[in-house]
Amino acid sequence: MRRLLVVLALLVFPLTPASATPVAEPLVSGWTAPLSTKGRWIVDADGNRFRLKSGNWHGASGTWNGSGDQADNANHHAGENSNRIPLGLDRAPMASIISGFAELGLNSIRLQFSNQMIHDTVAVPDSAVAANPGLRGKTPLQVYDVVVEELTAAGFAVILNNHTATTRWCCGVDGNERWNTSQSTAVWESDWLFMVNRYKTNPRVVGADLYNEVRRNVFDDPNWGWGNDHDWFAASQHLGDRILTEANPNLLIVVEGINWTGIPVDGFPHDRPTLTPARGLSHTLVASNKLVYAAHFYGYTGPRHSGATGTGETTDPRYQDLSPSELVSELNRQAFFVSGEEGHFTAPVWISEFGVGGREETGALPRAWYERFVDELIRTDADFAYWPLVGWHTNRTGNGWALLHWDSAGHRMALYDGDDWRAPAWTRLMNAPSRTGPVPSATVWKMLSPDHGDFVQSLRMRAAGDWDNGARKAACPDGLRLIGLAHTSNRALCTSGLAVSSAPYEVVKDERHVTTDWASGYTKLQCAPNHQVTGYAVRGARLSSILCTPTTQPLPTTGRTLWFDRSDNRPAQGGDFAPGHYKGQCTTTEYIAGIAFTTRAGASGTPDALLCRPLTR
Repeated sequence: MRRLLVVLALLVFPLTPASATPVAEPLVSGWTAPLSTKGRWIVDADGNRFRLKSGNWHGASGTWNGSGDQADNANHHAGENSNRIPLGLDRAPMASIISGFAELGLNSIRLQFSNQMIHDTVAVPDSAVAANPGLRGKTPLQVYDVVVEELTAAGFAVILNNHTATTRWCCGVDGNERWNTSQSTAVWESDWLFMVNRYKTNPRVVGADLYNEVRRNVFDDPNWGWGNDHDWFAASQHLGDRILTEANPNLLIVVEGINWTGIPVDGFPHDRPTLTPARGLSHTLVASNKLVYAAHFYGYTGPRHSGATGTGETTDPRYQDLSPSELVSELNRQAFFVSGEEGHFTAPVWISEFGVGGREETGALPRAWYERFVDELIRTDADFAYWPLVGWHTNRTGNGWALLHWDSAGHRMALYDGDDWRAPAWTRLMNAPSRTGPVPSATVWKMLSPDHGDFVQSLRMRAAGDWDNGARKAACPDGLRLIGLAHTSNRALCTSGLAVSSAPYEVVKDERHVTTDWASGYTKLQCAPNHQVTGYAVRGARLSSILCTPTTQPLPTTGRTLWFDRSDNRPAQGGDFAPGHYKGQCTTTEYIAGIAFTTRAGASGTPDALLCRPLTR
C-alpha cells in the first residue's frame, strides 16, 4: 500500500519541483557547490573550507503535540501551529524570512520534513500562507518545494532533514523514535530516494540528514552495530550508500549519533551515547569524502539526563549544571573527538541543534551554559545550526527560543533589536576567527566492518559482482588501500592508496605468487608484483581470499613480516578499528602485499601476519 502511495505521489508531484521566483542577487555568495569533506573539514567544489553556519527552519515535520484538535494552536508546541509547513509563512513573506536568515550571518539551512509530509495530498489552509498568497492550494510538499527553491536561489546551502516519520512535534516517546518505529525501513529508504531525486538538479541542496535524534521507544533501544533491525549504524550506512549510488553522488550524508538509550529512572541504566560508538565502529561510505557526523546539545539535557522535568527526570546533572572544564570534557567525549582526533572516525562534526531561551530566559545556569557552549563552538571551529530560527510572538513575548519572531500582524522581533541577551554571544560566534581558504589533502583512514555481511565499499568491485561466492567480502573504497587487519573479528583499516591502473584486479585464493617463505608454516595469500591488497573475504572467521589491485607505479618486492596473532602490532595512526582484538597494521610508508594464516589444530584460519612492503624503491 505504501509503495502504491509513492507511485501515486510521483504521478501527482513530479520529481522536478515547481519553480519559484528567483532572487535577483544571492544573499549568500562565495561558495561553489557541491560540498565534500577533507579530514575534519567541509569544503566546496573549489577546495575551500565551507563552515556550516546554519539554522533550523522547522515546521514541515510538524508542531502538533499528538493529542487534541490539530486546528487548535493550543495543541501545538509552544502554541505555534506550523500547519505542516515551515513556520511563519502565515505571518511574513518568504523573502522577508529568508532575508532575516542572511542578516544573522547564516549560509545554510537545515530544513525539516516528515515522511508523512511526502505523502500528504491535503492542501494547506489558506490561513497558513496568508502572507504568501502564491502558495494557496498547495500541498505541504509543494510548499516545501518553493521554500527549497527560494532558499537556494538566495545562495543558501540546504540540508534536507528527515526529522520525523509522522507530522508531529519531536522528540519524546511519540512513534518517531527510530527511522522504522512507525514505518518500515524499506519505506524510509524509498522516501529518501524520492526526496533526493526530487531536488537532484538543484546543486545548492547539498546534504541529507538521515534521521533526527534516534532514541529508545517504550520497548527497546536503538544500537550501533548489532546487526538487527534497531541497528542505526547499519541502517544509516546502507541508506547513505544507496543515496550516493542510486540518487545523487554529490550529497553530504549526515549521520546523527544515538540520542538516548535506557529508561530515564534513577537506578536503571540510561545514557546519551551521541557519537561515542563511532570511536570503535565508524562509517565508511562508497564515497569516503561525503560523511558528516552530527550531534545535538541543549543546556537542559545532560550526558545521562533526558531533559525531562517530573516524569522521566533523574538526578543526573544537566549540561548546564557542569563546570566549564566538565562541560568541555563531556563535549569532547560525546562528539568533538570526531573532529579533534585523527582516526578512522575522523569527519566534520556538525552541531546541528543547539539553542536557549531568549528575552524571557532569566536563569543563570541556562545563560551561562549558552555562553560556554558558544565558546566551545569557537574553540573547536565547529560547524553548527541553531534551533530554531523562526517563532511567534505576541507583544514581544512568547516561546522566545527563535532568533526571529513575527506576530499575527507581521511585525518582526529579531535578535538584534537591542533587548535580546543572546546577541553579543551570537555576534562573537559569527565573527570569531575561523579556518578559511583552501584545505590541503589529509591522510584518509576508513574502517571495514563485515560483521554481519558484505562490506564492499569499492564501486568498481560492486560493479564486478560476486568475486568470492559464498564468502563474506570487504573492500576499501576506490582510491584507498588496506593497511591493517584484525586477528579476529574480521575488521580492517584502509588508508590513502596508490594510483591504480585500469588493468584487471585479481582475486587470490592460493600461494601462486609466493616466492619466499615470509611466514614459515603458515598459508600465505600474496599479490602479484605491483599490486596492493584492497580487500579480502572470509568464510566464518577463516580468511578465504584477498583482492589485489594493480598500481600504476612499480613497487618494491622486498619487505617485512608483521605478526599480530598474540598482541597488537601497529602504529598509533588510524585509531582502534577492532576494540578488544589483536590487530596488525603496516606503516603509512608501506603497503600490504600479502596475508598469512593457519588452519592447524586449534587455529581458526584468521589473519596472523601481514607482508608489509615499502611504497617506494
